[in-house]
Amino acid sequence: MNLINMKQIIQLFIILFFLCGCSSSSSENNADSSEVVIAKGYYFEGDKKYKIYNGGIFRLNEVEDFKNLFPQSTIDGVSSRIGDQVYQGLLKLNQRSLKVETCLAKSVEENEDGTLLTFSLRDNVFFHDDPCFDGGKGRKLSAFDVKKCYDMLCEPRPDNLLFDLFDGRVKGARDYYDACLTKSADSDGVSGISVLDSLTVSIELEKPCSFFKKILTHNGCWIFPIEAYEKYGSDMRVNCVGTGPFVVDKIKEGTQVRLVKNHNYWEKDENNNALPYLDVVKITFTKDKKTELANFRKGNLDMIWQLPVDEMKAVLVSLEEAKNGGNPEFQYQQKPGLSVQFYSFLNSSKVFNDINVRKAFNYAIDRETLVKYTLQGDGIPAVHGLIPDFKQYENDEIVGFNFDVNKAQNFLSLAGFPNGKGFPAVTLQINEGGSTNVILAEAIQNMLKENLGVSISIETVPFPTLIERFASGKADFWRTSWIADYPDPE
Repeated sequence: MNLINMKQIIQLFIILFFLCGCSSSSSENNADSSEVVIAKGYYFEGDKKYKIYNGGIFRLNEVEDFKNLFPQSTIDGVSSRIGDQVYQGLLKLNQRSLKVETCLAKSVEENEDGTLLTFSLRDNVFFHDDPCFDGGKGRKLSAFDVKKCYDMLCEPRPDNLLFDLFDGRVKGARDYYDACLTKSADSDGVSGISVLDSLTVSIELEKPCSFFKKILTHNGCWIFPIEAYEKYGSDMRVNCVGTGPFVVDKIKEGTQVRLVKNHNYWEKDENNNALPYLDVVKITFTKDKKTELANFRKGNLDMIWQLPVDEMKAVLVSLEEAKNGGNPEFQYQQKPGLSVQFYSFLNSSKVFNDINVRKAFNYAIDRETLVKYTLQGDGIPAVHGLIPDFKQYENDEIVGFNFDVNKAQNFLSLAGFPNGKGFPAVTLQINEGGSTNVILAEAIQNMLKENLGVSISIETVPFPTLIERFASGKADFWRTSWIADYPDPE
């Protein structure tokens, strides 16, 4: 759920490009002010016609810090949203329909069985100006850049976390990965990725893969110049060099990221206006959702991603009325999210290595009540497994855990803790993420106490800390989320 301040209506239409593009800029815009002028043509939203404007600053806030902006290390939502303004891939997803569209590639051809994809690159794409290049001037994108980035995606490096995108799919990806481990890799890289000429690259698959083009829209497939990696190495987590509409102008971690317009960006709109429309995108990192909302209402932010659930009624006339345009002060946008919020157990821990304990916790939670009352309807109970419902994937036959207090209590007794007696101390670790995570965790805490007699404590930590803890086995019980890497049930 997103709210956009109608007082900033000029930026409203700009964000539609900004959110689905990438970012780049020059350092000529340093002040937080920018002239806004009328551009050519009109923008259509349904049957309504709006003027198009150039210039302006778009201000938004993230309640979590970004973790890593290097494409092959980007595994969190905040980093992905920022990086999506700076980097681009061969293909992209249409923001509204989620259909695959061309991006750095102007066209793609497939053979009859779908195992060979040939991409023709645009001839007018340049990397951002950066000290990594001779003279600091960004050079033209070529097929060799695509080949190098995709070879690197198949290398066993600490900063490559996304090899699974190509593993078992691209011909020769696994062979190259294993050869790199034994330092016997061929200098030609992955055998299935070939440069045909300076603007043409082909990818051969192990077998037909209906969703492979969707994989190529993933941030792990964003293209960057090897010069940047050779200069910055692991410091590419903050030193970003891409091809997108914005350039990173300033990063003050935990406080602000400032992106400025790339004046050498390749794309134009249907009215021949140079893109992007915006001059600056300013991202702040206020951790408290209520403070964020207060800044939004004061006009200090142009958009917020989600409303705190305990503030919905104070801001919106009602959720349903807001969906239908019933709040004139704000524009409300809602799209089903391909994401799942869930709580995880460390199955090897002393507490949760007993399956009866895990079952007891699952049966003790009333998901319908959590969504309807705690989240004020902002979600769908995950009663049919981890994967959200897709048109190509009906999950009705998957039976999850229903709410059943008697079953929950019986399983806890089988584990040796009747009515919760003798149950050890457990801490539920959650990321900050604003007040909603805390409110939801407290509701679950209350359900476990009321239905099982089990008391748990709650610890709130930054998301990067939480990731490190559960990835290294330092958390027994934690809250996290999964966002689909691409719109496919696979």
